[in-house]
Amino acid sequence: MAEHGERKSKTAIVVGAGIGGVATAARLARAGLEVTVVEKNGFSGGRCSLLRHDGYRFDQGPSLLLLPRLFAEAFRDLDTSLAAEGVELVKCEPNYRLWFGDGERLELSTDVAAMKAQVEAVEGPDGFERYLAFLQEAHRHYELSVTHVLRKNFSSLLAMARPSFLRHLLNLHPFHSVYGRAARYFRTERLRRAFTFGSMYMGMSPFDAPGTYSLLQYTELAEGIWYPRGGFHRVVEALVKVGDRFGVRYRLSAPVAAVRVSEDGRMATGVTLESGEQLSADVVVINADLVYAYNNLLPKTARGASLSKRASSCSSISFYWALDRTVPELGVHNIFLADEYRESFDAIFKRQHMPEQPSFYVNVPSRVDASAAPPGTDAVVVLVPVGHLLDATGTGVAAEGAQDWAAMVARARDTVFSTIEARTGARALRQAVVKELVNTPATWRDGFNLDKGAILGLSHSFFNVLSFRPGTRHPDLRGCFFVGASTHPGTGVPICLAGAKLTAGQVLETLGMAKPWEARRADEGRGKGAGGVDAAGDAPWLATVPPWAPLLMLLLAVLLMGGYRAGYAGPLLHGASPAPGLEPL
Repeated sequence: MAEHGERKSKTAIVVGAGIGGVATAARLARAGLEVTVVEKNGFSGGRCSLLRHDGYRFDQGPSLLLLPRLFAEAFRDLDTSLAAEGVELVKCEPNYRLWFGDGERLELSTDVAAMKAQVEAVEGPDGFERYLAFLQEAHRHYELSVTHVLRKNFSSLLAMARPSFLRHLLNLHPFHSVYGRAARYFRTERLRRAFTFGSMYMGMSPFDAPGTYSLLQYTELAEGIWYPRGGFHRVVEALVKVGDRFGVRYRLSAPVAAVRVSEDGRMATGVTLESGEQLSADVVVINADLVYAYNNLLPKTARGASLSKRASSCSSISFYWALDRTVPELGVHNIFLADEYRESFDAIFKRQHMPEQPSFYVNVPSRVDASAAPPGTDAVVVLVPVGHLLDATGTGVAAEGAQDWAAMVARARDTVFSTIEARTGARALRQAVVKELVNTPATWRDGFNLDKGAILGLSHSFFNVLSFRPGTRHPDLRGCFFVGASTHPGTGVPICLAGAKLTAGQVLETLGMAKPWEARRADEGRGKGAGGVDAAGDAPWLATVPPWAPLLMLLLAVLLMGGYRAGYAGPLLHGASPAPGLEPL
């Protein structure tokens, strides 16, 4: 309550306690708003939550922590750190074990020497040079994306015309595919597959995903894959705890029926819960699935119907297995790649089915975190990517018939068991399972209100990103904002953390309030700066170049050009032709 003329605090309601919702709530509360988070389920985190059974623990959704600097930034902006909140990150080494149908195996790693040996074993002595060139391009994609995409809002088409972004657009290779870019550097199909399957983290085929997303391979190979001890939900718990210190109120098991609007229909004024209770606020931030929100929580418009027609990401059949023993053949992260690589993606994204021979991911959290399973046993999570539901009821019909999910679940289970045993030598896996939990496209839809059961929101094709992606602010309803997988900047836990910063900043700008994390950055920038051996300066040879040197260099250039025209300098200027895959791009 306002006292003695004190100005009343602005209020905000956040709909959904997913990673984007709790991060946005903490930021707004840090800035001085009174924030209430309302969540449908009885737990926070959304897909980033846990399943448990008799001492076994499973990450329901994400199980790899990538782009660690975005996590560090989120907590630093809230005047804390992951470590200060009790979150311990464990490095997974190697990153993955990749299992191929011909019996071969690769181990992707941040260990440069290990990668050199493996790449050269597959592609010969010059293979490692091409691998480094691939990493250099992926590094550019990573740094440019963080600076010019993840830290910027794209509220209109004009935002894409920003000179600071436009001059880098072609360097991001958005009109090439992830697979196409990798094929420029790797000669063998084995390495092309090894360095492109990561596009599935965006819910896309590597043959369709913009080349920009090779940044995912870069962060894995340069920064590593990490796992929060105690499960990925530890990150969510930490953000909830920080928000609680700033005064955020969390109301779980409080599903929202509708966003309330003003009489003229032009402003969001709060929410109505399914219980009938009405909550008022100056702003409403929606972290629920965006397509679901437009069609179920917000006033009906043509925009909701239009969003429903947009391309969506894939879904998954996910198994959570409690085993009565360990499976030493498996590492913490394992990828089993289909022999018919391209066809396996076409079945998912073009026919919305499960491939005859799917690629799939197997996570064994107990390999790096003993608390995930009782001693002498393993907790195993299997994710089989499949198509999304084809209509609102989940009984849609594809060209070749109905989506029979019960049959697909049974076939997925059989395929996973037989493939793991055939490729790794593990035996009697089915008999070792003492408890199985399952998620399907229908349970993803019903449990988390995910449109079509698409686990990663809208697709990330070029015309579904940047200014083409639904914005972080409702175009017609003042005081209504969005954060999460289907709005800018996109899907994935670190990306949603970056999105929370953008959305919270936009809310504060609308309310005329300061962003406290910007003040912190300004204070940090007023430090003494690097000095001594850390001081930046020109290269030593530049400091000793005499003033007449440029004239000499110009003269040499003229002489060389004359020799070239006379036919003497060709070999000197041309040199050897570039190796395949290293031609100018």
